[in-house]
Amino acid sequence: MGITYVEATVTGPEGGSQTINLLVDSGASYSLLPSEVWSKLKLEPKREVEFILADGSKIQRQVSECHFSLENVDGHSPVILGEEGDEALLGVITLENMGLILDPFKRTLKNMQMRLS
Repeated sequence: MGITYVEATVTGPEGGSQTINLLVDSGASYSLLPSEVWSKLKLEPKREVEFILADGSKIQRQVSECHFSLENVDGHSPVILGEEGDEALLGVITLENMGLILDPFKRTLKNMQMRLS
């Protein structure tokens, strides 16, 4: 198992944007933005979701959405509004929304084969 980071630009509803490094976490469903990033983008919570961590513990986090641009593709995705100490993550829902997957051998993002069925 390796660690992969990618650079992405995230944009909020008022057009403010920030370029950040995200840890690609193929085990995470949602992406996560640290509080200093999402607050600058003026993201507003849309709902609260309970998440189960790897150790089995449960946490509550607010969820919003924003625009992601990375690897020459872009799109909107749900995003967890991180709290103090939370690290920026790129989850599989964001990757799938943009038609990307993590190549586990090369530790890079590549285009996924899209299926209609």
